[in-house]
Amino acid sequence: MRRAFLIAFVVVLALLPALPVPEFWITQANYIGLYTLVVIGLVLLTGIAGLTSFGQAAFVGLGAYTAAYLALTYGMSPWLTVWAGLAITAVVALVLGVVTLRMSGHYLPLATIAWGLSLFYLLGNIEGLGKYDGLLGVPALNFFGIELKSGRSFFYLLWVIVLLAAIAVTHLLDSRVGRAMRAVKGGSTMPEAMGVNTFAVKVTAFLLAALLASISGWLFAHFQRTVNPSPFGLNMGIEYLFMAVVGGVGHVWGALVGAGAVQLLKDQLQVLLPKLLGRSGNYEVIVFGVLLVLVLQYARDGIWAFVEARLPRLRRKVDWQNAQPLPERTRPPHGEVVLDVQAVRKVFGGLVAVNDVSFQVRAGEILGLIGPNGAGKSTTFNLVTGVLPASGGEVRLQGTRIDGQASREIARRGVARTFQHVKMIPNMTVLENVALGAHLRGGRGVASAMLRLDRDEERRLMREAERQLARIGMAELAHEYAGNLALGQQRLMEIARALCADPTLLLLDEPAAGLRHKEKQGLADVLRQLRSEGLSILLVEHDMDLVMGLVDRVVVMEFGTKLIEGTPEVVQASPEVRAAYLGTEH
Repeated sequence: MRRAFLIAFVVVLALLPALPVPEFWITQANYIGLYTLVVIGLVLLTGIAGLTSFGQAAFVGLGAYTAAYLALTYGMSPWLTVWAGLAITAVVALVLGVVTLRMSGHYLPLATIAWGLSLFYLLGNIEGLGKYDGLLGVPALNFFGIELKSGRSFFYLLWVIVLLAAIAVTHLLDSRVGRAMRAVKGGSTMPEAMGVNTFAVKVTAFLLAALLASISGWLFAHFQRTVNPSPFGLNMGIEYLFMAVVGGVGHVWGALVGAGAVQLLKDQLQVLLPKLLGRSGNYEVIVFGVLLVLVLQYARDGIWAFVEARLPRLRRKVDWQNAQPLPERTRPPHGEVVLDVQAVRKVFGGLVAVNDVSFQVRAGEILGLIGPNGAGKSTTFNLVTGVLPASGGEVRLQGTRIDGQASREIARRGVARTFQHVKMIPNMTVLENVALGAHLRGGRGVASAMLRLDRDEERRLMREAERQLARIGMAELAHEYAGNLALGQQRLMEIARALCADPTLLLLDEPAAGLRHKEKQGLADVLRQLRSEGLSILLVEHDMDLVMGLVDRVVVMEFGTKLIEGTPEVVQASPEVRAAYLGTEH
């Protein structure tokens, strides 16, 4: 049904200019196409990567002004000016992205407003660009000898580019890079632990959105045949964002729906409101403001979410049965020291959270780290995985110092982890969430994903994800959305995701929390199997029955210090431990 829906839409598009419809309809369709290109970029930037920008209209202006100026001043072919515009936009976007994307919270959208306004006023004050009058007489596009002067002749080129952009971005989101982009929306801790360079991913999303806006500007210049700063101001930047929200900011095809709905509604309001109020003015802005509040309150997923909910769910085609397995790390010999924590210390202001704690984890061993809430266990985890920098001491992985390194670099060296509070992407399937763990085991980039040249690697990643899900007994839930799982199942999914990284050292932060008795038994069996394969495991857990029946050695922490270390039998026999953790002696 989805394919039929798309085919029907393409057929209607193809027939529209040939039908005896008013020229105004064609003009409106062309504007919708121009706006859709920009909004697709916003879907990628805001809906997927979680970065709010009010400055996309400025990038449209860069593309439009570059095309107009080079064509009018130097007589350059439009088929060359588009590349010049993309190059200039890429440089500007990279500079702005590197500066602004390090900001968080409300500072990022405020920064996009600032540079959007700056570029608007810059364009309006440059003599060579005609100041606020702009540039007139931009030549029409010439396509294989056909001059695209009319809206009908321009229509086909525009909509072919729009559809190709939508398909390319859809392909991108169904890839290794796309999963990384989706992951950064929920924060940097989880994706960095999977080996994702979150800053680079944000810059990539920002750059792609800017380039799509630049192409829209290039088309706009040759469609309008004139450019001036007015269509590239902050008000248009806000309108683009409004289109994305109305259509469905997390959906590629929502960009088309949002652009169409807002453009048609704006046109009708500009006619109806002056008649109703008896005076002229931009009253549609007030209506749009009210509508935006209503959409954010009652339909945050936009119009497309309602459409998609009524379409049959699209399941991933299982085509990886014969894919080649991914290469695996060589595991260290049994008993070799894998993790060596020496006098590690963490101080927050005047509070010593971890006080000179030392322990080792050997190959083929499960080490339990226990203690009451506030003992410093999770902080120790974060010191080992690079989430927090150590205030003192050393952390070595197979003899190499890793304290002070970024989480993604530590992940690259073979450390994988789960989290005390489950971190996942709820609107992705279980299989895709688990495949994110294998991010470092792939290498295909943006261009390969958009052109669908990454399919062999993608099949190998999916095969590995399915194998790890089967390993923990969740293969039948592979195509379920992760957000629909119970808490215990989500924790098991996190373990499968960590295993997908092919780690040398696995850190599990309370993996049994929320699991039923049989699930705990299944988890223990999986961990024993991993231990027999030579994997080293560091386990934080409050379930003492599970810990004492599973681990080889136990480290007990209290108030940030190591209280005792030994076998489960030695720890259970300790009067201090029995009194503090396992109950008083009788």
